[in-house]
Amino acid sequence: MTNEPGDDQPNPFKGTPFEQIFGALGGAFPGPGGGMAFFQQIQSLMEPYDGPLNWKVANDLARQAISQEPDPAPTPRDQDQVADAARLADHWLDTATGFPSGLSTTAAWSREQWLLETQPVWKVLIEPVAARSVTSLGSGLPEEMKAAAGPLIGIIGQAVGAMLATQVGQGLGALAGEVLTASDIGLPLGARGKAALVMSNVRAFAEGLDISEDDVVLYLALRETAHQRLFAHVPWLREHLIGAVTDYARGLEINAQQIQDRVQEQLQGIDPTNLESMQGLLEGGLFDPPQTAAQTAALSRLEIALALVEGWVDEVVGQATEERMPAAAKLREAVRRRRAAGGPAEQTFAALVGLELRPRRLRDASTLWGGLRARSGAEARDGVWMHPDLLPTASDLDDPLSFRADATAPEDLSEDEFDAELRKLLSGDDSPGDTPEE
Repeated sequence: MTNEPGDDQPNPFKGTPFEQIFGALGGAFPGPGGGMAFFQQIQSLMEPYDGPLNWKVANDLARQAISQEPDPAPTPRDQDQVADAARLADHWLDTATGFPSGLSTTAAWSREQWLLETQPVWKVLIEPVAARSVTSLGSGLPEEMKAAAGPLIGIIGQAVGAMLATQVGQGLGALAGEVLTASDIGLPLGARGKAALVMSNVRAFAEGLDISEDDVVLYLALRETAHQRLFAHVPWLREHLIGAVTDYARGLEINAQQIQDRVQEQLQGIDPTNLESMQGLLEGGLFDPPQTAAQTAALSRLEIALALVEGWVDEVVGQATEERMPAAAKLREAVRRRRAAGGPAEQTFAALVGLELRPRRLRDASTLWGGLRARSGAEARDGVWMHPDLLPTASDLDDPLSFRADATAPEDLSEDEFDAELRKLLSGDDSPGDTPEE
């Protein structure tokens, strides 16, 4: 930014990618201070907030999005319907998996209740991304300029936090209009042991399926209670999934050059008094693609784990309903198609942080779990969850029926023999001719 008449302060971003951003802002908003005045105006519009993201802005926008459609509070009948379906689902699942019930309570939610109940986990998932986006803004500055640029970095950081909150709020609002259950996207968003269905969305999903609402509720309750069993009895799984997101976020870098290019292209359409009009500055390309081996590993770990979770749920529910629920096959295919297609909210979060919320390999994972059960029994299938090192890999999903193809029904082992075999399997110290069992 060139100095305006009477402005004795040099541009602290001179010689960096941010120099042209401030130059463009100064030209677009004439007057003393130019681009600085623009950011001061943005700052004046924002209330103080704690943390890297303005959650008040995010929640207000999410509620605005939710309010665009009717969002009736669940009735006592809705609560009873979900509770009855969950109890029956838990009974059916007892025959399909050795994992005992993980259910402690049930609930029928409105869309706004889903937003409130899942927010603690969203904060854990999103705040590392927001924090990284704000703290990395100054990474392009030479050391000697950082002190002078400190106040500006703080202003920009607040603006970025508010704009990220705008996008997060809109994404959460859209997602609230799509999700069917607390565990619908594969991540454990709700409280432990709480099986919940978002009844407005469930009824919208049921329309056009030519299946009774009771069957739809029961099938979704089966999926929800299966998720609860898995997360309750695989204690490392929750951190494994959430940790993959936070590990990915730690390596994010702001792509200052792309921000600069977009500012120059879009500046004329920006209303400095309207934060929503600035959202385009952050859509797509805000972060560089993963560059480090750690980021690539985190993305792969999340994608594979989500597919394995959803594939296991798909397989177990299929087994539980095979001889009990004629409509299950049609519902299974409808859920699979819905997950494969994704929705606008999932695309929003993919654009924001580069993470896919839907497992792209659900069918492969379901085939893998079903094949292992057919060869070795449900205990062998569920036993793979005992340790993350036992989980199938991407190459296993490429050829799912070959995963542990030599496994047979496990022999009865004493507790000491079982522990010895597990230690040997985890250490990779199998002697020739040994076949890992459980």
